[in-house]
Amino acid sequence: GLPAALPALPLELTVLYNSLLCTVGASDSAIKGEAEGIRQGLLRVLEACGACGQDLGVEELWQKVLQEVTVEELQAPLHRLGALQAAWWLAASQLGSVAGLFQLLSTAEDPGRAHCSEGQNELLSIIKAWRVPPEGASLPLVQSAKDLKEILCTAAAFLQGLQELEAGNFPTALSLLQEAAGGFCSKKILAQIYTCLGCCAQRMGKPQTALQHLKRALQVDFQCLPALSHVAAVYHELGETDGEMQALTLLYEALEKNSPAAASSSPYFLMQTELLVHTPVLTSLLRHHHPSEVKYLLAQRCLQDGRVADAVEHYLDFLSLLQEGLQQQVPLDGSSALPRIPEVFLEAASALEQAGRHQDTITVCEEVISRTTDLIPQVLRVEERLEQPEYLLPGAGLAGRLLSQKESLCCLAWRTAGYLHQGWAWAKLGESKEAVTQFSRERLEDAIFRCLCLPVTDNLQAEVEVLQKIRLLSLIGRGTQFLELGRHKEALLDFQHSLQISPGDPAAASYLVQALWKLNRKQEAAAQWQKFCQGSPGEDGQQQGQERPLPLYLVSCLEQAMFPHSEPLARSIQDYLGAAAQDTSS
Repeated sequence: GLPAALPALPLELTVLYNSLLCTVGASDSAIKGEAEGIRQGLLRVLEACGACGQDLGVEELWQKVLQEVTVEELQAPLHRLGALQAAWWLAASQLGSVAGLFQLLSTAEDPGRAHCSEGQNELLSIIKAWRVPPEGASLPLVQSAKDLKEILCTAAAFLQGLQELEAGNFPTALSLLQEAAGGFCSKKILAQIYTCLGCCAQRMGKPQTALQHLKRALQVDFQCLPALSHVAAVYHELGETDGEMQALTLLYEALEKNSPAAASSSPYFLMQTELLVHTPVLTSLLRHHHPSEVKYLLAQRCLQDGRVADAVEHYLDFLSLLQEGLQQQVPLDGSSALPRIPEVFLEAASALEQAGRHQDTITVCEEVISRTTDLIPQVLRVEERLEQPEYLLPGAGLAGRLLSQKESLCCLAWRTAGYLHQGWAWAKLGESKEAVTQFSRERLEDAIFRCLCLPVTDNLQAEVEVLQKIRLLSLIGRGTQFLELGRHKEALLDFQHSLQISPGDPAAASYLVQALWKLNRKQEAAAQWQKFCQGSPGEDGQQQGQERPLPLYLVSCLEQAMFPHSEPLARSIQDYLGAAAQDTSS
């Protein structure tokens, strides 16, 4: 409450500088908002000089103070306070304000010093050009202005590197992040910078360079677990499954231990780089995975790579986590690596099936079927409207939960995929009649038929294509079991229907030929076989390339539907055609 006096202002501004740093250091959290203390300090300076600035914004206030206050004793305290103001603006990503302030500080000292050399970053050049004021022995500082300048340079390079990375300007981002890596920061921040360098190199199409940066991040600070997840992603991109599995395994073990972060061996400062850089892109790059997400990735990669036994173990571990309230622990904002829970169950069923655990497959699929049965509406109307139509669950009443059209189709796909897996499981157990029952469940057939006969909007195309593939695989599966039961005419009808759904499908075409052959309609079988063989392999490959990739839980069903007797059948038909040709010539 005392009036501002020029002789006391150097001490007053120094105390303000120290108190603001202590407040920041004590909070140990990212700097947010404005530093009201700095504004009040500047107003005190103007008051002591007989000027006023109550109506000015902070930037205008700094401009007025630095241009009008020429008292020599105030220059060093004002410059230190200016560096502290720059820290607040950096934390708010106000880079233009920071550049303008340091231009004023440098111009006040030497009008010719604040120049940016060609090819250099303007903001960094301006900060580096600022001459740190000398410290007076009578006014000790809790953190020197020299150290604060180094931290500002590092934070400015890091922040701009992240902005360029987000904008897709990768060479510029790489240069700025390398500048930040050579700056003044803790091991924790250095590891984060190397992680960002790795991500930048990966996006530039340089996976080996990315691995070098990411491994460097882990060498600096092994607690930087996001670097380990990025290592796994790079190995996945390179197709190096062993390296990816090793990285994911290490990541899972580290997350399970949940050990506290090691204390930094770097010198402790009240103002640190980590308090100034907190952008959404950095949060995204350094997102920590939940152990269950990594467990799922291990299961998924094992299944994709054919490591069935390992996949089964990981999937069963993951399913056990569901009993521990997993859905409350994993973010639902789209950032999680986890798919929808029914899809995980179906992938687990696929792994169990490939491992020969057919009864377990049936049990897991029954869980999916029972949970989704009541979620499928009796009538699906696919209409082209701007708004997303919704469906009231049967028997749910006015307070019932509403499902979107897309969600209803997803539930239908999961349920029918469950029946499909059960059908193949019963077939592997030698129970052809039970397999036929599962392949031809009345609700399954009717629901898909109703859905596939409706006009389809673009936003539902992917779901309908999955249902078409399930319908195709169900018909082929049922047809194969009819063949096993000697019901060749019924098998023929299923294979004919399969070709109506997917003309030229090699498995359906081959089974059709076999069914005709078993019915002793050898001439028709030979004609169909010749027609199939004359089809262009290039066209089939082009068609497959245009299709969307199948969900992982359907891949094993597609493999089981492949025709296994191509060569013997081909020899039989060639012998038949050769004999027929001899009879004609004679």
